Amino acid sequence: MTTSTHLVRTRRFLPLFVTQLLGAFNDNLYKNAMVLYVVYSVYNSEAAEARFSAIASGLFILPFFLLSALAGQLADMRDKAKIIRIVKACEIAIMLVGGTGLVLAWMGFEVEQIAIPLMLAALLAMGVHSTFFGPIKYAILPQHLHEGEVLAGTGLVEAGTYIAILAGTILAGWIPVEVAAGGVVFTALIGYLSGRQVPPAPPLVEAQKIDFNVFTSSWRLIRNTTRHRQVFMAIVAISFFWTVGTVLFIQFPPLAKNVLSASKEVASLFLVMFSVGIAIGSMSINALLKGTVSARYSPASVIVMGVFIAAFHEVCDYWPAHPGMPLMDVSTFIAQPLAVPLLLCLLGIAVAGGMFVVPLYAFLTTVVDKSETARTIAANNIVNSGAMVIGSLLAVGLSAASVAIVDQLLLGAAMCVVSAWLGYLLYRAEKAAKAA
Repeated sequence: MTTSTHLVRTRRFLPLFVTQLLGAFNDNLYKNAMVLYVVYSVYNSEAAEARFSAIASGLFILPFFLLSALAGQLADMRDKAKIIRIVKACEIAIMLVGGTGLVLAWMGFEVEQIAIPLMLAALLAMGVHSTFFGPIKYAILPQHLHEGEVLAGTGLVEAGTYIAILAGTILAGWIPVEVAAGGVVFTALIGYLSGRQVPPAPPLVEAQKIDFNVFTSSWRLIRNTTRHRQVFMAIVAISFFWTVGTVLFIQFPPLAKNVLSASKEVASLFLVMFSVGIAIGSMSINALLKGTVSARYSPASVIVMGVFIAAFHEVCDYWPAHPGMPLMDVSTFIAQPLAVPLLLCLLGIAVAGGMFVVPLYAFLTTVVDKSETARTIAANNIVNSGAMVIGSLLAVGLSAASVAIVDQLLLGAAMCVVSAWLGYLLYRAEKAAKAA
């Protein structure tokens, strides 16, 4: 029996895995249903569509930047299982608000005045929900798992997350928006029930006073990570990776509609390919490293990712225009001569990305003391979210400067070079630590 198979049969891992999976599914079902509906049914301008997609991404990310320090303190100083139950109960209320916005938009009732603000408010609240859940899902692993199980557990969580993203993305592109509204509320209810099954995870340090000043506490958390060079380098490398990912995810819906003349189902297919690839990469790197936490393959992985992004740009650039024609459905799109190369490029981007980022997350939970893991994850979330907000602003700025959406892909390819350099520095720090 493999370590992964063994873990999914245990109560110390399975309820957390299911709760995380349902949360990621719900995030993506809701967010993609909202973005795809607005892009394809409300706006009719590439710039407006790209701007809305970027605003939605920025709102979801903002709480990670502002509240991660508080979330990390709570997770390390309070019972993690109790926090999970509170957070998942809040998700039910949030999805009731978001679901109402989706239904109002479907009915055409005050779409821009009431429906869209309600949807964006719920998206912001889901960002808060994920901010408080994020440190727990990784910090609880070394507390419940044995030392040789942490990398496998991290890989399963990452793979499960992207499988859930895959499922939520598929449904968002294919089911009616009013059905999605009911689906997000139902999923939140099931997630709350699974979260109640997570075993207790009491704090490993004595309770300390919580610093509610988000700026000083955030700075203190980030500064503390510099004590561990491997952890700090991993955080910076992960941040560049997610900046690239943010730019790509923002571009997919307007790119599919305006460059490829494809329907929202095809935009959903793009996100599906990306999610499948990340899951494949997450499991592949665990097999290559045989359970050892190492950045050995990270520089090469992200260079390959950049090559595939550049290739994806070239395929999009050569894609024939279809002026005046209806948007292509999935079957029509797949029949295009360049469709298979396009999808293979997407798959390559994601596989390489998964192989790059999973070992880096494992550094965050194995290098520091178990009593500091949640705060370390929180520091990572702060830096990641800041980088992702910058990525969103770059996308908005490039669109405002009339840079074609397809040419914005080259920004992601260039940033992969920086990520490779950071991955190399991390590997050097890793080898230095082992030699000491």
